[in-house]
Amino acid sequence: MRLLFLAVLRPHTGNAVTAERVRDHLEAAGHICILKDAFDFESPSEIANLIKAESFEAALALHLYRGGRLLQGHGIPFGIIFGGTDLNEDVNQGEKNKVMGKVLEEARFAVAFTKSMEEMAQRQWPHAKGKVYVQSQGIATVPNAAFNWDTFLQRSEINQSADNLHVFLLICGLRQVKDPLYLVDVFSEWHREEPSVYMVIVGPEVDPVFTREVKAKVRRMAGVRLIREMPQEDLHAVVKNCFAVVNSSVSEGMSAAILEAMNLEVPVLARNVPGNAAVVKHEVTGLLFSDPQEFVQLAKRLVSDPALEKEIVANGREYVRTCHSWQAERDTYQHLVGTLSGSGGR
Repeated sequence: MRLLFLAVLRPHTGNAVTAERVRDHLEAAGHICILKDAFDFESPSEIANLIKAESFEAALALHLYRGGRLLQGHGIPFGIIFGGTDLNEDVNQGEKNKVMGKVLEEARFAVAFTKSMEEMAQRQWPHAKGKVYVQSQGIATVPNAAFNWDTFLQRSEINQSADNLHVFLLICGLRQVKDPLYLVDVFSEWHREEPSVYMVIVGPEVDPVFTREVKAKVRRMAGVRLIREMPQEDLHAVVKNCFAVVNSSVSEGMSAAILEAMNLEVPVLARNVPGNAAVVKHEVTGLLFSDPQEFVQLAKRLVSDPALEKEIVANGREYVRTCHSWQAERDTYQHLVGTLSGSGGR
């Protein structure tokens, strides 16, 4: 089957990584899956022309508003994958909410990453009941075995012995919803008390105006570093070597960075928002904080309590193994997309 897949493809953001993984699942089932950036299209009529020119038989969109609205009215069957900002933010804007409800009427199925996302969608659009499937993101990590941690630290201008360091890694695209500056003031204060702790923010420059603000602030902050995005295998190697991974997002669908950290046996400290609380159980698979002061309190506790660190790491790894199986994700998408052609999957 020739399939059009519309997604928001900012490099190395969660949606882009998910889109690549889902495309891989579908191509493994023998489908021809053409991945396009939803931001490259202004209107459904451009998509109509594309469908005709490329002879697409079905379509898939990652992000109910940005991708889904472009697929309406073309007469080809399509499915939706919720992104995160669609359910957490766009849903609060009347016009967008209405558009998304209409998209769901036409969609054959919708995929939510968590039970709470499914419940949120069904509250907003009761007619979607029965169409929404819960499929957690499948996680696979491949750290670069040749990666040199000492070289990375030097490049980050962290001139201390790796043995005594505690590097807290915040992985995010530089945009406001990820709130990368949320913790920098308190972290910098902590670094002045305890020079062996550092926060490293790594990710793509998504919003140019906001990126300038982040760079200007980080330059003034002791103990905080900003690193440009890096290849996935190198990033996984950095995660494996750091002390903990941090998530400070205002809202989150399902953070791949959190799950990858768990898979790599690294503790996680995450802001207590619904998307994070769906995967991080406080003091079991990670630590949840509600404000910057609580973050520092929990981070200090993690540094000083190796038994807590060990327990969280073991629980997190087991959680990912049982609930975020890459193979289970593959089976689900292959089956659902198979229903678009009426074949019911493989």
